[in-house]
This record gives sequence, structure tokens and C-alpha cells, in this order.
Amino acid sequence: MYTLKKSLGQHFLRDANISNKIVAAVCEHPFKQLLEVGPGAGALTGLLLGIEGIDFRAVELDEEKIRFLEQTWPALKGKIIHDSILDIEKPFGGRFTVIGNFPYNISSQILFKMLDWKEELETMVGMFQKEVAQRVAAKEGSKTYGVISVLIQAFFTVEYLFEVNEQCFNPPPKVKSAVIRITPRPAPEFKDERRFFLLVKTAFNQRRKTLRNAVRALFEPAALEDPIFNKRAEQLAIGDFARLTWQMR
Repeated sequence: MYTLKKSLGQHFLRDANISNKIVAAVCEHPFKQLLEVGPGAGALTGLLLGIEGIDFRAVELDEEKIRFLEQTWPALKGKIIHDSILDIEKPFGGRFTVIGNFPYNISSQILFKMLDWKEELETMVGMFQKEVAQRVAAKEGSKTYGVISVLIQAFFTVEYLFEVNEQCFNPPPKVKSAVIRITPRPAPEFKDERRFFLLVKTAFNQRRKTLRNAVRALFEPAALEDPIFNKRAEQLAIGDFARLTWQMR
């Protein structure tokens, strides 16, 4: 048996129907190498081990859960990385897919980790707090559209797949949940990635101000005369941010 650790944000999926839907969603895109993040009590793990012809690994921080998993599925021995997803290097050589019921307390950081791995990431299917999932999938003009929306959608197509009731977990979380899938897409034509990230983060850091006031330090005064700077950050499409990188100092 195992214990639940609130400090690690552990809410374990116990609904087999939801587990099957998540695994079906990841299997819609072929892969040969698969990393499960935070397998916990193994709601997804047992199903994933049944996928033939793949190299499977999991990353789990909780040593107690590792012992439980290896006892339940002996085939997992040697396949579990005992560490935080935030601290590991790329788990495979070449392209790979990621799946997980992600710890909600670090879910945004996990998404930024996916950005670090974007050159090798084929697909990611993950369970998130509903609010985070909505932000990732949000479009310009929405109040939920922000830094994470722009940076993830600049490199990935985001699909908001389905929502999950609190009672599908043990213990039930106090927030609602949703599953999203991201798949790579061609990046916009920005001048360089550093400028793009800096512009987006600076613009949304003062999202209530016009772009002109929020990012003034990044542009020459003449460039700021462009009418686009009358808008606020949430009104700009990803392509708008990309085009503006060519005018930055």
C-alpha cells in the first residue's frame, strides 16, 4: 500500500474510464518512446505498459510510490527515474512523447519544461487544473490569454480535450481538472527566441497598460508610433508578437 502526500500535490486518478480516454488520446499520434510524468499509484501506468513496441520510462519523485509501482508491475524495474520532472535531462535520445496526470502545484513549470524539450517532443497529453488548461488553450482577446498561452501556442497546437470531475480522484481536489494535448507546429517568424520570450513576458507583466507603456524600454521611440502599440497585450495574436521582435532594440 501507499500514503498520499499533500506536499507533493498527490491526487490519484481512480476512474478507469478517464484513464482509458487519456491513453487513447496519446495513442492517436504514433510514438516509439514514451515518458510518464508522476505515475503515482499507476492509474495510467498499467495501461501504458500494455502498449507494444515502445520504450517506456516514468519519472517519479516519491520513493514510496516507486516501490509500490515496482512491486505491482515488476516490468518497471530500471524504467523509473527517481527525480523531479523539473530537474531531469531529456529522458531519451531522439523524439519522444510525454503523458501524465501532472502535479497541479508545478503544472505551469512542467509546461515550460516542454518548451525546453520542444525540438524532440512529439506529443504531450496531460491532466491539468482546469484553469491552467484554459489558459494554455486561450486565444487573443480572452481574459485568460497570457504568457503561457502565447509561448506554448507559438510552438505547439493546443487541443482542449475534455474535463474531469473531482470525484474521479482520490482524494478529490478542490479544483476542477481538464486534459489537453499539445503537438508541435512551425514557430512564427520572430527575429530570435530570446527577444520573443522577453517581449511576451514584458507585455503581460503590465497587461492593463497599453503595449506602448508596457514595453517602452524595448523599442526606439520612433517604433512606438506604430498604432499596434495602442493595444494591450491580450489583444495581440502570436504573429503580432513575432513581427514586433524585428523592431526591438
